[in-house]
Amino acid sequence: MAFTVVIEPRAVTDIQKAIDYYDEQLPGLGERFNAAVTNHIAAIKLNPFYQVRYKDYRAMPISKFPYMMLFYIDETIKTVYIIAVFNTWQNTEKLPV
Repeated sequence: MAFTVVIEPRAVTDIQKAIDYYDEQLPGLGERFNAAVTNHIAAIKLNPFYQVRYKDYRAMPISKFPYMMLFYIDETIKTVYIIAVFNTWQNTEKLPV
């Protein structure tokens, strides 16, 4: 059974900033990044049990881009909460956890 995915406002902002950045670098690259994020969200819906990085927080790397999707799972209501989409080249002290 698939999980419900909730994308927190901070994560939405992270995704949009990355899309804007990539579109500035190369037109259409932001769209490719967005497609990669969408595909990874679909994968999380089916199997959210990726590597635990810190306490109950999990991370899924985004293929072909230096980003990680940070999330936690509420198994009782079968919901995944995506809290950030983090550029792995940035300072890890900026993480929301």
